[in-house]
Amino acid sequence: MTAQTQKEVGKVQTRKHTNDIQNITYEDESMSKQAKTLTAEELRRVLDYVATRKHSARNRALVLCSFYSGCRVGELSSLTYTDVVDDEGEVRNEIRLKAENTKTKEARVVFVNAKLKKELQQYAITYKPANTQLKFFYSQKRKSDGYNANTLTQFFHYLYKHAGVFGASSHSGRRTFITNLASKGVGVRVLMSLAGHRNISTTQAYIDVNDDMKRKAVELA
Repeated sequence: MTAQTQKEVGKVQTRKHTNDIQNITYEDESMSKQAKTLTAEELRRVLDYVATRKHSARNRALVLCSFYSGCRVGELSSLTYTDVVDDEGEVRNEIRLKAENTKTKEARVVFVNAKLKKELQQYAITYKPANTQLKFFYSQKRKSDGYNANTLTQFFHYLYKHAGVFGASSHSGRRTFITNLASKGVGVRVLMSLAGHRNISTTQAYIDVNDDMKRKAVELA
């Protein structure tokens, strides 16, 4: 292979690598309607994988925060320690998202259910930064304050891939959250508010109709 050919191959490989990273980085927007909703068994598979890896406490809290709160990755990545934990070291019952940290640029409240509160409390015990204004979900990179929306999107992409759950993305937790509540009879207007959507049609598009929901529906006939 000549020096010129090697140079051209290097350019092609660089472009391909760059495009791959961009596809991962922006999948939150491009896959918002297609992201896989996870079954309870698939979620357990992801958590089992997390338990075998480094930073398992943080990663478990991240995954379950996505599935139990329905927050977007940008919202999760923006959380500071004091957003989640009060002065007494207790996880708050309500997390207030600032307008600048939401997609719609409107402040909203995230309600923390008992299951999520327990998980976040366990993580908070293992991680308490000296500066409580730092990000709640730290990054292992030395010079990083914590995840941003892009790096957290990549985190979920590779997590699901390595756990063997294919078709899932950073939007899967959010979609699963909305679908699970819909299957339990929660009205679409409540779902719209919890998700921070402006239009009901957007919320409806998130609901993944499955066989279990259809079985329950026909029993009402």
